[in-house]
Amino acid sequence: MSDDLYEHETETDLSREEAAAKLRALADSLEKQNSVTVHQGEKDVTVSVPARVSYEYEVEIEEAGSAEIEVSLSWKRG
Repeated sequence: MSDDLYEHETETDLSREEAAAKLRALADSLEKQNSVTVHQGEKDVTVSVPARVSYEYEVEIEEAGSAEIEVSLSWKRG
């Protein structure tokens, strides 16, 4: 059983420019509002983000031709 109070994951096919716009909107929200709001159906969840976070940036390139860039921000609550 998971200890998560809430989890949301979205995977969508976008153009490179659309993906950049989503990343830019997330960055703007973090910088200006110190929070991120996730919209899921009729439910909105706002996550407060502290002044210091752990930042992880990962790039994977596989021989089969697929590639992935993963960015992760994490922190301890409370």
